[in-house]
Amino acid sequence: MTTSPPKPGERVADVRFDDDTMSVDLADGRTITVPLAWYPRLLAATPEQRRHWEPCGGGFGIHWPEIDEDLSTQGLLEGAPAPRRPEVAKP
Repeated sequence: MTTSPPKPGERVADVRFDDDTMSVDLADGRTITVPLAWYPRLLAATPEQRRHWEPCGGGFGIHWPEIDEDLSTQGLLEGAPAPRRPEVAKP
């Protein structure tokens, strides 16, 4: 699968949350809204930790330093949830 390079309008302008979703405003005026359930670290984070984000990757990514989570606008635009860790069988 090939991906195209990010476009200037795909830079992050703002990030906000409600109880179940995250919305990311892009510089070109689009808003991407995704379920928090797709991102377990963000789902488990406190509202204050979620609000403490910073742009990364030249503005094409979002970093939450307190929970060590990073997302890209490209992944959000592609509708890509966080990779799931394999289940460990319990004895």
